[in-house]
Amino acid sequence: MTRTINAVYEAGVLRPLQSLDGIAEHAQLRLTIESVEPAGNGLADCIGILPDEDASEMRRIVESEFEQVNLDEW
Repeated sequence: MTRTINAVYEAGVLRPLQSLDGIAEHAQLRLTIESVEPAGNGLADCIGILPDEDASEMRRIVESEFEQVNLDEW
C-alpha cells in the first residue's frame, strides 16, 4: 500500500496530521520525506523590509511602465 500523508516534525518525532487507518501498531514503514514550504505572498513578503527609497523606486517603475486604467472607461 502506498499513501501520501502530511506530518509535523516535533521533538524528534514525526506526527501525522491525519489518522493512519489500516496501519497496524508497531508496523515497519518506509518513509520518503518531502519538505512542504508555505506559499509566499510575493511582493507582500517585502513589506517592512525594503528601504523607503527602494519601495518608492519600485512604485515609480511600475507606474511608468504599466498602462494606467481609467475606471470611468469601464
